[in-house]
Amino acid sequence: MPELPEVETIKRDLEKIILGKKIIEVRVNNPRVIREPQALKFKQGLEGQTVKNVLRRAKVLILELSSGKSLVIHLKMTGQLVYPGGGDKSRVAFKFSDGKILDFNDQRLFAELRLLNDWRAFKFIRELGPEPFEITPEKFKVMLASKKSKIKSLLLDQTFISGIGNLYAAEVLFRAKINPLRPANSLSDKEKGLLLQQIQEVLKEAIKSGGSSIDDYVRLSGEKGDYVRHHRVYGRQAKPCLVCKTPITRTVVGGRGTFFCSQCQK
Repeated sequence: MPELPEVETIKRDLEKIILGKKIIEVRVNNPRVIREPQALKFKQGLEGQTVKNVLRRAKVLILELSSGKSLVIHLKMTGQLVYPGGGDKSRVAFKFSDGKILDFNDQRLFAELRLLNDWRAFKFIRELGPEPFEITPEKFKVMLASKKSKIKSLLLDQTFISGIGNLYAAEVLFRAKINPLRPANSLSDKEKGLLLQQIQEVLKEAIKSGGSSIDDYVRLSGEKGDYVRHHRVYGRQAKPCLVCKTPITRTVVGGRGTFFCSQCQK
């Protein structure tokens, strides 16, 4: 699933390409990805509207329109936005006033499109925790103080902190030298500070590299994100740790595959 760096990369790419352009046609090739309203109203509500702003909240893209409504895009597992589009795999295609097309692809139909009157009232967005870059060290210490759940599971909880998924949780815990199985409230203040620092640094580095292409994620251009070559533990089961040479361990936490170094992460 695209995480914060991947969605932020797409958001920045969209800003450069579609901001200020008018949607003149919406082609719905598979209505299953449209969650609200029904497909015809979705199409009618978008055609003739200009993209006034492009936003991101956690892993969700928001296109604010001249009508005051917003197109909310949740890519989930296999969603893609590709520009210029016009491919035969698009589930929905958006044609702009310059003749160019933005394709919304989703092989497994997990992704979601919504046309909303007020994206801020959308339940999923209202329940999101703070963005990683909005959190101060002092606030993070308070957030963790009473949490008994495993730190890896907590980082994946979008109501606790938004935008971090399985991949980046593994990477930041490795860099902070924290075992993913530890209870969150067992971390010292020093460890909490280092963890927040690594969360922010890793996410910034990943955004700079255009995200990580490990499954279906691609940038708006169709190119792959380059951060994969910087992964230190994710997907490296049984390979030597890049620091101590101990084989990387894979376990399951909260139903998700979890990679860590048993020697470096305590």
